[in-house]
Amino acid sequence: MGLSSRKKEILQAVVTDYIKMAQPVGSRTISRRYQVGLSPATIRNDMADLEEMGYLLQPHTSAGRIPTQKGYRYYVDELMETADLEESEKDKIKQVYEFEKMRESEEIIKYTTNLLSSLTNYTSLVIGPQLKKSAFKKLQIMPFDNQRALLLLVADTGFVKNKVIHYPQTLSSGELNRIVSYLNRRLEGLTIDKLTSRLISELRRDLYHHIKFLEETFTLLEESLAEDERRVFLGGTTNILSQPEFGDLEKVRALLSLFEQNALLANLLARPVAGIDGITVRIGRENMLEEVQECSLVIATYCLGKEVVGTIGVLGPTRMEYSRTIAILEQIVNHLQKI
Repeated sequence: MGLSSRKKEILQAVVTDYIKMAQPVGSRTISRRYQVGLSPATIRNDMADLEEMGYLLQPHTSAGRIPTQKGYRYYVDELMETADLEESEKDKIKQVYEFEKMRESEEIIKYTTNLLSSLTNYTSLVIGPQLKKSAFKKLQIMPFDNQRALLLLVADTGFVKNKVIHYPQTLSSGELNRIVSYLNRRLEGLTIDKLTSRLISELRRDLYHHIKFLEETFTLLEESLAEDERRVFLGGTTNILSQPEFGDLEKVRALLSLFEQNALLANLLARPVAGIDGITVRIGRENMLEEVQECSLVIATYCLGKEVVGTIGVLGPTRMEYSRTIAILEQIVNHLQKI
């Protein structure tokens, strides 16, 4: 049986108030704060019905009600309106990515985690472009004086690794260009996981006469091969612990332990099923890991064209500001995809 418009209005008021105040919500509070046009007695009866239907819970006999996981789910799916961010917040996000445009993708990801956690006051989790599944785009060597150059390895996902290398003064610009062209021909279109040790050995052999100069190039390729493709960057790891729901020491220890386990965090962010405008919201026990079954996780993916190249998430209490968190994620994802 669906909810009547009146019950929807009361459920929305309870969820909204509980998210703000972290206190059980009573009928008088709803009557006073929200213009529902109903008496406290009528509101009380509807709240009792919502409790019986599993949307609300009364933690103590004399207390008001709080939302259940089912109540939050209904709110997110049916009642929530995405928040409008302040222009100052939109500008802050825009400025960060304009400033970061020329940096390596790893640095951009670190800035993203810090930005996301500072704007939401929750814990942020970001997986960057998966380098091993990225296709090699180009190798570039950019001399900036007679002995040093900037070596760039660029993947089609936008992933960039760079290294300052030294090259002999006897090497002409023509020879340098021929070496780079050769490497680009051999590597073009290969995904990083196809960049085997055997292939790197072949390249070393073919370019034997320039081996000393190119050693740093081969080292960069080998570092790329060893790169952890599912590394999760965290921001604001202590933010969630400041929420009143996490006063229990055992809960805190379990969460802190989880934050140290990269593989578990990567699995936590894996396989999001797009919901609201490409955003996935997992509430409470919808999260498979026991450590976060009293939390909510909001996840978005970001793409290069139609290809998903990374995942970004926000972990907070089930009493999360869902609408604001989703609005912030949407803004950040838009900027990540542009750069």
